[in-house]
Amino acid sequence: MNGTVRLGDFLQARRSQLRPEDVGMPTYGEARRVPGLRREELAVLAGVSASYYARLEQGHSTNASAEVLDAIARALRLDEFERLHLHALARSAKHRGRRRRPTPERVTAATGQLLDSMTDIPAIVTGRRSDVLAWNRLGHALFAGHLDPGAADRPDERPNMARLVFLDAHTRDLYTDWPSKARAVVGNLRLVAGQYPDDSALHELIGELSARNEDFASMWADHRVRSCDVAVYEMRHPLVGTLTVTQQTLGHGGGPNIVVATAEAGSPSRAALTLLAQAVTPAAPARPRTRIDAG
Repeated sequence: MNGTVRLGDFLQARRSQLRPEDVGMPTYGEARRVPGLRREELAVLAGVSASYYARLEQGHSTNASAEVLDAIARALRLDEFERLHLHALARSAKHRGRRRRPTPERVTAATGQLLDSMTDIPAIVTGRRSDVLAWNRLGHALFAGHLDPGAADRPDERPNMARLVFLDAHTRDLYTDWPSKARAVVGNLRLVAGQYPDDSALHELIGELSARNEDFASMWADHRVRSCDVAVYEMRHPLVGTLTVTQQTLGHGGGPNIVVATAEAGSPSRAALTLLAQAVTPAAPARPRTRIDAG
């Protein structure tokens, strides 16, 4: 799918999700054949001609200025992440590049040291396509304790968090409100796909998930964009039971990013994380007893 098609699909999907009453536009009780705003109605709200907007949505125009894109974003009631996504799609429509296999993502020595020092906080390092590049002991135990902990160190076997959320029964059961987690994953992939339109591995992942999971295909078609910077989730962990954690992504959207999970001090969830840390920490070897000879 080229950039002009992605741009047009995004505009059409978001236009269909806006009702006239959402933007204070009277309908006078008329029957409407399609949901959402009509192209000419959206054009009026954006202050552009109907014919120009139609060409843009149909992929026949790739020269929209930043001011026009911002006007369309306001008309569509896009938030800041969605507005930036619209600009990214417009750039990819204007500059068509070849799909290419990106260079492998790696964890720097500094990031590895930081991860090792976070002994009391579950943490994983993910690439821009949500591949797990590394995790600490507690991060592995919280997010994927059913998997081989050494898999993250083997590039050909690295787990992918998006695949786990949609294709792995253990991970699906881990989240009490799985649809909320799933929508966050899809929204973030949408954001990254707009930033890296030529990333062939990313588009292969999206194609795989669309073909193998109906929920993903439906959510992807919704064209919602969402940054996964901070989110609160209730998790049902098989070892420590139910706990509520705040998942935060530290870094920039292009990865690698550090994802950490924290719980409120003094809460049952913090106690559950402490218990999990104790469960996965290797027992210290017994110290030899010092022999004291009677003099």
